[in-house]
Amino acid sequence: MARNKHPEETVNLIVDVAYRLFMEKGYERTSIQDIIDNLGGLSKGAIYHHFKSKEDILVTVTNKMTEESNKMLAVIRDRTDLNGEEKLKTIFKESIYRPVQDDIFTVAPNLNNNPRLLFSMFRDTVEEAAPVYILPIIEQGISDGSIQTDYPKELAELIILTANIWMNPMVFDNSVEEAYGKFMVFRQMMQGFGLDIVDEEMLDRLKELTSIYQKNK
Repeated sequence: MARNKHPEETVNLIVDVAYRLFMEKGYERTSIQDIIDNLGGLSKGAIYHHFKSKEDILVTVTNKMTEESNKMLAVIRDRTDLNGEEKLKTIFKESIYRPVQDDIFTVAPNLNNNPRLLFSMFRDTVEEAAPVYILPIIEQGISDGSIQTDYPKELAELIILTANIWMNPMVFDNSVEEAYGKFMVFRQMMQGFGLDIVDEEMLDRLKELTSIYQKNK
């Protein structure tokens, strides 16, 4: 096969093929060779020219899947018709109901077996999600009186780390029952801060996502 003069096309091809295979077989059961076999003659060297490992491919796949969702979250953050507490509830609800979440929980690996990927997720949560999406909402809530805290930065990190890491079955491999217990504690913790941002419908959706992950891992 002739060398691709447009590396972005090669990257897109690899990512698209990997995404399809991750969906069909699951991340853990998809090998680099499986991806190569579906690239129409592209060599293993072409893959490793752009990606260091299967984990690197997964990171790119996940980033592609969540790019539009992050734009949506930014829109919610910037809305002028909601107070801070209402934005937190809306941003949490939209995060778990976006259709791409089903795909993410279908292809996701057990992060206990992927420490580099877990660290990347942890870093992105603290360095991007908390300050970019959650902190501005908490600061608005302090101003409009819907959120009470003297530590907005720390509360932003607590909320997003609890939601993205501690409650994430991909990190702790929780069963549906174990995950539900964590969801309930998160709900009670938020209520302790005076934040009613998790309702029964959301709890059911979180259980559904956990079930999707457990079924496909």
